[in-house]
Amino acid sequence: MSKLSYLQLNNNELVGGIPAELGKLGGLFELNLANNNLEGPIPQNISFCTALNQFNVHGNRLSGPIPSGFRNLGSLTYLNLSSNNFKGKIPVQLGRIINLDTLDLSSNDFSGPVPALIGDLEHLLTLDMSFNKLSGRIPEELGQLQNIVSLILNNNNLHGEIPTQLINCFSLVEMNVSFNNLSGDIPAIKNFTRFPPESFLGNPLLCRNWLGSSCGPYAQESKAIFSRAAIVCITMGCLTLLSMALVVIYRSSQQRDFIKESNKMVQGPPKLVILHTDMALHTYEDIMRITEDLSEKYIIGYGASSTVYKCVLKNSKSIAIKRLYNQYPHNLREFETELETIGSIKHRNLVTLHGYSLSPHGNLLFYDYMENGSLWGLLHGPSKKVKLDWDTRLKIAVGAAQGLAYLHHDCNPRVIHRDVKSSNILLDENFDAHLSDFGIAKCISSAKTHSSTFVMGTIGYIDPEYARTSRLNEKSDVYSFGIVLLELLTGKKAVDNESNLHQLILSKADDNTVMEVVDPEVSVTCMDMGLVRKTFQLALLCTKRNPSERPTMHEVARVLVSLLPPPPSKSLSYKETLTEEEVEKKINE
Repeated sequence: MSKLSYLQLNNNELVGGIPAELGKLGGLFELNLANNNLEGPIPQNISFCTALNQFNVHGNRLSGPIPSGFRNLGSLTYLNLSSNNFKGKIPVQLGRIINLDTLDLSSNDFSGPVPALIGDLEHLLTLDMSFNKLSGRIPEELGQLQNIVSLILNNNNLHGEIPTQLINCFSLVEMNVSFNNLSGDIPAIKNFTRFPPESFLGNPLLCRNWLGSSCGPYAQESKAIFSRAAIVCITMGCLTLLSMALVVIYRSSQQRDFIKESNKMVQGPPKLVILHTDMALHTYEDIMRITEDLSEKYIIGYGASSTVYKCVLKNSKSIAIKRLYNQYPHNLREFETELETIGSIKHRNLVTLHGYSLSPHGNLLFYDYMENGSLWGLLHGPSKKVKLDWDTRLKIAVGAAQGLAYLHHDCNPRVIHRDVKSSNILLDENFDAHLSDFGIAKCISSAKTHSSTFVMGTIGYIDPEYARTSRLNEKSDVYSFGIVLLELLTGKKAVDNESNLHQLILSKADDNTVMEVVDPEVSVTCMDMGLVRKTFQLALLCTKRNPSERPTMHEVARVLVSLLPPPPSKSLSYKETLTEEEVEKKINE
C-alpha cells in the first residue's frame, strides 16, 4: 500500500472519519473522497503525503479548520473542500502552495478575510470561495493572478470597493461577486465590460452605470451634505495618494538598473522579429492598426497564460496572435533564442511560429491561423457545431502523433513538448491536425526566477512520474498523448469535476467494459469496432505508470497509421495497363 498512487473512493456512501493512516501513503498522487458521508476533521497526517497532486473531499460533512500542514503539499495543484462544514479563518498558508491551479472552498462556514497571500498563487486558474461568511475587503493582491480564469466570491459579507487591480487579470472570463456588501464603482474598462449584471447583483451600494442602471443609493449618498466624516475621508485619501506617489518614485528608482540589465525594449516602436516570409513587409504598427491595438473584438480564445487574436495581414493571409501574460522574461536573450529555435521548426503537423514582438501589450507570438480551432473546442466546447466521425478522429490522432514524433525523433535539436493536450491540437480547414505551443512551456518557465518549482503541463494530462521526480522527458509527452487518445475515443474531458478520465478507463479495462464509454458518434460511424478497441489498448500503453513500458511516439504513429483505411484503389487507364512481364515482376517483388 505504501506505493499506492491513486485512491478514488468518491460516490460510495462512506461514513465515519478520514483515516489518519492515509498519511503513510507517501507516494499518493490523487486522493478523491468526494460525495460521501464522511465526518470530522481532515487528519493533520495528510500533510505527510508530499507527492499529493489532487485532493478532493467535495460533498461530505467534514468540519473543523483546514490543517496548517497543507502548506507542505508543494506538489498540490487541485484542492477541493467545497460543500462541507469547515469553519474558521482561511489559513494564509494556502498562499504558499505555489502550484495550485484550482482552489474551491465554496459552501462552507469559513469566516474572516480572504487572505492576501492568495495573490501569490501565480498558476491559479479557478478560485471559488462563494457561500461562506467571509468579511473584509477583496484583496487588491488578487490582481496579481494573471492566469485566473474563474473568480467566484458571491454570497459572503465582503465590503468595500472592487479592486481596480483586477483589470490586470487578463484571462478572467468568469467573475461573480453578487450578494455581498460591496460599494463604489464597477471598473468600466478592459475585461470587466463582458461580465453580465448577474455578477454584481445584491450589492445595493455598488455603482453600475455602465450596465445601464443607475447608481442607486450610492449615487444619492454621494451628493449628501459635506459632513465631517467626508472631510476626514478626503484628507485620508490625499495622504494615501501622497504615500503611493512616494512608493512609486522609490520603486522606479530601484528598477532602473534592472530594466537596463534585463535587456528590456528600447524606447520607440517595439521590436518585431519576422521569422518567415508570410509576414514580410509588416511592421509592429501595421499589426496594431489591423487589430485596432488588439481590440477585444479580434479575440478568438483565452488560455491560462495567453489571449489569442485573429489578424488578417495585408496579403490576405490570416494569422493568430498569442499575447503572453508574463511580459518581461528574466533572461530576454535566452527567451529570444528559444523562440527563434521554435520558429525554425517546420512540419506539416506543427503550427509554424512566423514571428514575435516584445511590446507593452506583452510578448506577442505570431502563428498560423487554424480555421477549425482546437480539438478541445470541437469535443467539449459549448457549441459543438461539428460532429467528428471515427475516420476524422483517427486522422486527427495520426497527424498529432506524427507531429509529436517529429519533435522527439527527427527534429534538430529534439524537442519535448511539455504540454500535450487537446487544446494544443489545432485543426485546419481539412481537419488535419497541427500541434501548437511546442517548447513554449519551457520558454515561460525559464522566464521565471523560481523555475525549479514551476509545474509544467495541465491537470489531467500530467505524467504521474513528474510529480515524483520533477523531470520531464519524451515519455511524459507520450503519457499526455495517451490521455488525448482517450478524449477522442470517449468524447469526455481529461478531468471533469470529480471524474478523472484515465482512472475511469482503467476501472473499465479491469472488468472488460471499456467499450461502454465509447462516444456515440464513434459507435455509429466506425465500421470496425475492433479498431476502436486497438486504439484503447494503445492509449493504455501510452499511459503506463512506468515510463519505460510506454512506446515511443514513432511506434505510436506507426500503430495509428496501420489503423487508417486503405486509400481507394486507382483504376488503370489503357496507358497504365501493365504488360504480363510487368505483372510478373510486381508479384515477385
